[in-house]
Amino acid sequence: MRDVLEVVQDLCLNDHVSLCEAEKTYGNSWKKRGGVGAFMMLARKWDRIENLTQKYDYDIFRTIEEHPEETGVIDDIRDLRRYLLLVEAEMVQIGHISPDYIYVREKPDAATIVPAEK
Repeated sequence: MRDVLEVVQDLCLNDHVSLCEAEKTYGNSWKKRGGVGAFMMLARKWDRIENLTQKYDYDIFRTIEEHPEETGVIDDIRDLRRYLLLVEAEMVQIGHISPDYIYVREKPDAATIVPAEK
């Protein structure tokens, strides 16, 4: 079985390709209505995931197992993840947040943000 972080890397690469393809068709329509519109788009994706998982007592893994088709809940998960990436990238691009920060744990019960090592 592959390490989960290797799978994450593949998913991130696939997200990049998918976002590049979507931009050819849709451009920046995801942010057309500003921050409130972008938030509402994220909320709609989450609402759909919530509605689909409700039947399975909000067990996301079981929901995916029961509906593995590409147009099922996994499609909404992928869309939400990609939209979240776009939101973060927008904030990095305009300088409101830095891409050079990572979370590290100094204590088991606390997280601190520190500059990433270059």
